[in-house]
Amino acid sequence: MLLRLPTTVSEVQECMAEGAVPIGGATLVWAGWQRDGFPALAMSLRDLPEATVVEPEALGAAVVLHRIDDRVPEVLRRAAGTVGTGAVRRTATVGGNIVGSSLRCLLPAALVLDARPTVLGPDRAYETDLAEVVAKRHLLLGLRWRTPTASGYRKEPAEAGGPPPLVVATAVHADDEGRHHLRVAVRDGYEVLSETAPCDEGADQALGALERTDIGALHSAARDVVRAQVADILDSLSDR
Repeated sequence: MLLRLPTTVSEVQECMAEGAVPIGGATLVWAGWQRDGFPALAMSLRDLPEATVVEPEALGAAVVLHRIDDRVPEVLRRAAGTVGTGAVRRTATVGGNIVGSSLRCLLPAALVLDARPTVLGPDRAYETDLAEVVAKRHLLLGLRWRTPTASGYRKEPAEAGGPPPLVVATAVHADDEGRHHLRVAVRDGYEVLSETAPCDEGADQALGALERTDIGALHSAARDVVRAQVADILDSLSDR
């Protein structure tokens, strides 16, 4: 297998035209390659500046998870810190987790941040939404978002080899008129739900609005975790 390390977007496009298989840490594909055979050509974005940024409002797709620190919002930092083992986090990348993984542990955090992904097509880089990235498995270059007023994350305990653990991510955002709204994303099994609710009047207002969405139709244990997370994040705002 020949591994290419492009340093510009145009070089990435050349690799794509040659049929190069994108890889990050290869944590999700290595076993399959050992079983079925390695591709002739692969590429990593680890030398591409656009894919390696870690900033308060941006994160590159080639960033390995253990590099995600307090430069980014709490919800994203905590989501990355709960993925796999330390060895996995030192090799797994943001792009591999969101695009290549069936669990997509970072997706709930990205959704509540209202993150906008930049992807690379055959002829140009462009901004799209997370739903399109997940559905079409685009080549992700990075994510951008606006800093939330507050954010939080909770991942329930789970047995190794069992069903995916329940995840609840939350973030509060202020609009241009000073009103606040709460974004909540829940991973239940392999499904991820995301909803938005007003929250200026507190947890009761937000939870009442969420009850009328698909999140309100979740099983009781999941709804209990959502209620606790919503109360926690809105209480933290009232204490400021």
